[in-house]
This record gives sequence, C-alpha cells and structure tokens, in this order.
Amino acid sequence: MKDTKLSLEESLLNKYGPLLTMPQLADLLHRSPDGLRIALQSRQPYTEEINKAKLKIGRRVYFRASQIAELLNSDRLCGDRG
Repeated sequence: MKDTKLSLEESLLNKYGPLLTMPQLADLLHRSPDGLRIALQSRQPYTEEINKAKLKIGRRVYFRASQIAELLNSDRLCGDRG
C-alpha cells in the first residue's frame, strides 16, 4: 500500500504541483467546482477530512496534494458506511 501511496502522491505532484486549486480538486474527484465548493461547506465526515488539506493564501483556496493523496489512499473518506 505504501507503493500505491507514493505513486498516487507522485502522480498528483507531477500533474498539479504541491497545491491543487478548487477546479483541479473537483476534476480529480469528478465533481463540478461549484458542487465541490458547496459540499465543502457542509459538516460531513468526508468534507472535514478534505478541509484539513485546505490552505488559504489571500482569497485563493488551495489543497495540499500530499494530504489529498493520503486521503484517497485511506478509508477516511468513506465515513461510517462500514
């Protein structure tokens, strides 16, 4: 699993760099940017995990690629679906 994590993280870093914009993250998650923005304002377990990777620089919102890769490789985005 560690090799998968590294390859996903490397892939994200190669494609987007260390920070993803909201439209880039939306594309990665197969969501519309507006749909993702609205979803991230809710208090769902998966949105709280994604918001931990959020970084604001001025008015711009970015997401750390390394943390997004870690989330995608974990089961923390699934919530309590068991």
